[in-house]
Amino acid sequence: MQDKNFDKLSQKFAKNIYGTPKGEIRAAVLWRDLAPQIAALSDKPLRILDAGGGFGFLSQKLAAMGHEVVLCDISEQMLAQAKQQIEASEVQLNITLVHSPIQALSSAQHGQFDIILCHAVAEWLIDAKTTLQGLLTLLKPQGLFSLMFYNKEAMRFHSLVSGNFDYVMRDMKVKKKVGLTPTHPLYIEDVRQWFNQWQLTMICQSGVRVINDYLKHHLPPNFDTQQLIEMELLYSQREPYLSLGRYVHFLAKNP
Repeated sequence: MQDKNFDKLSQKFAKNIYGTPKGEIRAAVLWRDLAPQIAALSDKPLRILDAGGGFGFLSQKLAAMGHEVVLCDISEQMLAQAKQQIEASEVQLNITLVHSPIQALSSAQHGQFDIILCHAVAEWLIDAKTTLQGLLTLLKPQGLFSLMFYNKEAMRFHSLVSGNFDYVMRDMKVKKKVGLTPTHPLYIEDVRQWFNQWQLTMICQSGVRVINDYLKHHLPPNFDTQQLIEMELLYSQREPYLSLGRYVHFLAKNP
């Protein structure tokens, strides 16, 4: 078995993830969590690693603010998309593209970083814990680690409210994997324990898509996507909604 490579799905992935309200919610929650912490750190340009960052949605945003970004991905197609977008940018972006598995990154080759982003990657890894622990060797003391992962409990709850009881009884295993359904979703408590073991100080925790994925098919005629995003932000850090987020974002500081 090997970790997921999105080469064959790169166009579908870009369209499904960022060209939709799902993507807008993801971007809004991540940015709400990250922006004040980045502002507090950045009296000078920061070195940022976007590990498994695909075509670099956040990489480009951060580089446009003057930070130095290393964007690493296992997918050549994703990085080709990133290259096109970087070259088309109106402002010059200091982004280094690295085509490699994130397990192959080393501080000897790439140095250390003020911030490491690892978003929607862990749930595709065969051994997420070991891989993430390896990434932390590239994080400076007092550096920030931003991890967003697919929440197994939310996956189960979504299946339950959709009436897919047989799927739940099989522990959500299918004979044929659907392209964009993560292969190794994680439990929130497991990831919290890892953070404790690694002595990371948690700064904030948020659910991502705590409402969107449970919306009914028949919505009120005045339904407003902008209001949905506002509600997502309002409830994303409150229990029990946080734990029902389709993804969960942890932002923590290195000791």
